[in-house]
Amino acid sequence: MGNPEPTNGQPTDAELRRSRRNFLVAAGTVGAGMLLTGAGGIAAAADEKNAGERSGPVAERHTLNVRDFGATGDGKTDDTKAIQKALDSAAGTQGTVFVPEGSYMSGELRMSPGTALCGFPVWSYRHSQGAVIRLNDSAAKCLLNLTGAYGAMVNGVCFHGGRLGGDGPIHGIMIDKPDYGSQEDTPRIDGCRVEQFTGDGIRLERIWCFSVRHSHSVHNGGCGLRVRGWDGFILDNWFSGNAMAGYGAYDESASNTLTANRIEWNRQGGILIHGGSTYNITGNYIDRSGRCGIALLPRGESHCGVITATGNVIYRSGKPDWGKESDYDSAHARFEEVRGLAFIGNAMTAGRDDGNRGALSPDYSIVVRRLASSVIKDNVGTLQKT
Repeated sequence: MGNPEPTNGQPTDAELRRSRRNFLVAAGTVGAGMLLTGAGGIAAAADEKNAGERSGPVAERHTLNVRDFGATGDGKTDDTKAIQKALDSAAGTQGTVFVPEGSYMSGELRMSPGTALCGFPVWSYRHSQGAVIRLNDSAAKCLLNLTGAYGAMVNGVCFHGGRLGGDGPIHGIMIDKPDYGSQEDTPRIDGCRVEQFTGDGIRLERIWCFSVRHSHSVHNGGCGLRVRGWDGFILDNWFSGNAMAGYGAYDESASNTLTANRIEWNRQGGILIHGGSTYNITGNYIDRSGRCGIALLPRGESHCGVITATGNVIYRSGKPDWGKESDYDSAHARFEEVRGLAFIGNAMTAGRDDGNRGALSPDYSIVVRRLASSVIKDNVGTLQKT
């Protein structure tokens, strides 16, 4: 028997199903269109209304494809000049440069203010995939230079360092300024994978306003993310297997928020902050750090201060066979000369390597020295089952 006609003016069940199906199809189409056009998608959609007033497809007016500038993505050809030409062309219109799937060999690239570099974010935990830009110049300072690129966006691109080294370490994505300047930098790095650089995966020197989200910085010779500066949002990233800290701030830093990051197997610690202030460290998972899971230490006469660390899980810190500078490096948390710390509601577990192999660590759960105006309470510690 079919659905009876409604008697109160409401749609029938069949009509509701058809309406819902049509809505989902339409929503899927819009979503795919936004993905294909990348950061230029909103502008392109808006301009479709005036498509008849201009010549050429809408996408061409808003998104520049590196292939159209001569890039091959074959993993052999030097594509530096082609990609840089696309980036320079985008500067004239504050446009988006799109990188299709492929392996693009390149030296140092520079972006301009108000531009975007976008690909398809299809990388896996172990491998760079989709749009991959690979370093081929051992004399470069970095692969992608965002210095002076105010308001730049980098989305869905893999950056591979190939472990190339020159006179000094080579970083993946970098901002390197001599001073803080007169305006906010506001770069946004989202959905990127940065791996196997001899320096830091992402290095932001004298940065002023930034966000790093949904990205994977892995197996780099420095930190996963190293920050000198202010006003950052560091959300939902993986910082894995780096030779220094997962997140490292060795110089002045303040007003940075680290939330919901997985920070694991970094040789010199999970989160390491020297003399930083006004941090919010919340809901991170910190596993198998070579030294402390979280360390707040002085920097000369500067002390860490006004920091909250709540709701974090800190697991298997102080991996014994990776070495330490101090006995107190084998701790889940180490706080020295901090002014205004709230370390509340964190869960910590001592353990061994995967498969229950290796020595149990850390030696200490929490190490404190000369704190002021601070609260450490309601934290728990357990032992991994053997």
